[in-house]
Amino acid sequence: MYRDPDIADDIRQSMVDWRRDIHASPETAFEEHRTANIVAHALELMGIEVHRGLATTGVVGTLRHGEGPSIALRADLDALNMQELGSAAHASTCAGKMHACGHDGHTAMLLGAAAHLARHKPFRGTVHFVFQPAEENEGGGRVMVQEGLFDKFPADAVYGMHNFPQLPRGKFAIRPGTMTAFLDNFEITITGKGSHGAQPHHGIDPVVVSAQLVMALQTIASRRTDANDAVVVSITQIHGGDTWNVIPESVVLRGTTRSLDPAVRERTQQAMQQICTGVALTHGARIALDFRPGYPGVVNTPEETAAAVAAAASLVGTGNVKTDVKPAMGSEDFAFMLEQRPGAYIGIGAGEGPDDPPLHNPYYDFNDRILPLGAAYWARLVERQLPLA
Repeated sequence: MYRDPDIADDIRQSMVDWRRDIHASPETAFEEHRTANIVAHALELMGIEVHRGLATTGVVGTLRHGEGPSIALRADLDALNMQELGSAAHASTCAGKMHACGHDGHTAMLLGAAAHLARHKPFRGTVHFVFQPAEENEGGGRVMVQEGLFDKFPADAVYGMHNFPQLPRGKFAIRPGTMTAFLDNFEITITGKGSHGAQPHHGIDPVVVSAQLVMALQTIASRRTDANDAVVVSITQIHGGDTWNVIPESVVLRGTTRSLDPAVRERTQQAMQQICTGVALTHGARIALDFRPGYPGVVNTPEETAAAVAAAASLVGTGNVKTDVKPAMGSEDFAFMLEQRPGAYIGIGAGEGPDDPPLHNPYYDFNDRILPLGAAYWARLVERQLPLA
């Protein structure tokens, strides 16, 4: 197994300490004040210039060494609204909140890289360490961009990284082009006519309409989309009714769509509207579709993808960098940064065996054994993209 001697033992231990401290006190979207304080204080002790306040709790550290190009490296800060069930000594102390996606580890790895780069300065140019809030659901990356991230901190390219528990430790995974899905959410309000449960013929039953609508929407993927194009339409919430013997006036459906192509995304929205209109006419109900555009897809640019592959391969060997990984139907708001700058998003393997809990699982815990490799990847990427010579 790889062990980079360039990441000093004190930095290795600091990464573990930062990670477990953050894990024990998780904070969710735009409330990452304690986490941001840990990051800012650590960067200041490294002698790195610190800026705070973008997207409320965002932190950007800037390290300059001579004249040259600039690069931005991004990690996410936030936890999820879910209860941790694991029993680690550093388990969450906040009821209903936990780091189930590994953002605590992402933050620690980038801090470790910052410590190494500040100590040795093996580059010429400028590095921006971007610690972003609210990746989960709330689009903190979008907010940072809107509030002038790249105006205040110009970067020629931007890079991101995420841990993959189902990829063995010591491996990386990446692909040029679309890496993660376009995400959109929707809310559908079905308005019928309430009536007594024993006399449904006097009303228009929105529960029955919703059942037919749920099934009809599944035909978008199975019958209206080319089998070579990926799309998912999932109803994740159904709300309606208050008691046993009353047919309600309305039912609300909520859900999400995922696609890998902007054209498929647009056709999906159009098909949803058409189906809603048709089902409403069939039953004499009213159906209102509120389609809410979410995250764009993460689209890796070719040159920056090649740079990420080369940096990873220099650490673990070409055979341990998977470059044909399938696009993920999950989403990632790093995409908003990639809409503004060229860049690449890579997965770092964190798996130890087939029974490892996946991301967003209540028993998940970031694998501390990959912290040095993650920090070394960031450092090697900077060295190669901002060479001293």
